[in-house]
Amino acid sequence: MRFKNSISLLFLLVVLYTGNISVYSQTSREDLEERRLELREEIQRINSLRTSNKNKEKSVLTEVEDLDRQIRTTENLIKVTNQQANLLTRDINSNTNKIQSLRKELEKLKEDYAQMIEKSFKSKSQQSRVMFLLSSESFLQAYKRLQYMKQYANYRKQQGDEIKLRTVEMQELNASLIKQKKTKDILIAENRETRAQLGKNRQSQQVLIKSIRQKEGQFASQIKKKQQEISAIDKQIDEIIRASIAAANKESGSTSRDVYELTPEAKALAANFASNKGKLPWPVRSGVVTTRFGTQPHPVVKSISINSNGVRIETDKGGKARAVFGGTVSEVQAVKGANKAVMVRHGDYLTIYNNLSKVYVNKGDVVSLGQDIGEVATSSSSGKTTLYFLIYKNMDKLDPSDWILRM
Repeated sequence: MRFKNSISLLFLLVVLYTGNISVYSQTSREDLEERRLELREEIQRINSLRTSNKNKEKSVLTEVEDLDRQIRTTENLIKVTNQQANLLTRDINSNTNKIQSLRKELEKLKEDYAQMIEKSFKSKSQQSRVMFLLSSESFLQAYKRLQYMKQYANYRKQQGDEIKLRTVEMQELNASLIKQKKTKDILIAENRETRAQLGKNRQSQQVLIKSIRQKEGQFASQIKKKQQEISAIDKQIDEIIRASIAAANKESGSTSRDVYELTPEAKALAANFASNKGKLPWPVRSGVVTTRFGTQPHPVVKSISINSNGVRIETDKGGKARAVFGGTVSEVQAVKGANKAVMVRHGDYLTIYNNLSKVYVNKGDVVSLGQDIGEVATSSSSGKTTLYFLIYKNMDKLDPSDWILRM
């Protein structure tokens, strides 16, 4: 009994341990599946945006940039799908081992149970049991024999119940195993199609890159001109922010143009904004990041770097810019080369929504989370609808991808 109870306890510990692994694996599977669906949606958005702009006259450079984004996203999708398939393989192997272990244990349980039934059958007559009790040398021994008979009967019932439990568990594992194998087959088939599309995109990219390299000097000039335009816009935004800080501080008697003087309410709002780092919603309902924050080499002409104080997000035509957090509109100004900009203040944090063709708010308005603040402008030449989004703390530039959820 003691030995069998020890075996049962050991098996319970193993089940609990492997159960913890299953919970971890389940969480990983959910995270990977969520990421896979996000990447598929992003690829669909890129395809949709490329299709909607295909009749527009675009430079070869723009086409390569668009294709490069699609290739990088597709590569990420393949990577995530591979991770899912590998995780499924691990779970399939784990479940296969569990089934084999359960099958052996079940066989042993059935064997032990059969022996108990056989012994019970041989001594099942009421007379045999009575004689067993009457042959006791003392009342205490008779009592112990009676207790033993009860325990033996209970143990036999427990063994029968355990056999049923293990049988059901093995059936469930078998069903799960079949489902996992089907899921893995679907992922592998999907990955095969994705790789085929990736190959086609890379071929198209190589053709375009070849034409660019033949005129690399000309395209380098285009990129430098684009960087000059970006730098000019960033400089204007810096000037707007500095002037806004100075105007706000003037009311409190401060002469600082770089740091906001905060009231207790403004400090609380800034702390609330900071606590939501990494959890803020996107400033558009649907979009693809085309230019990231900071300095990075150009995706095609690697010898040239592009620097940006914010991110550029391509969205659908007629797309609306929306507030990523509650705050007060501190500025609404025109920016040369980028239509209109709306600046929303959150204590000493600022979110800037630039390149708006229409503005729905005025300076001094209090805006709420998710409120539409303007319509994003569409370029007449490229047909692209692009929001330039920035986050500052006073005059310090912050990477929006650190603040916006899954940017």
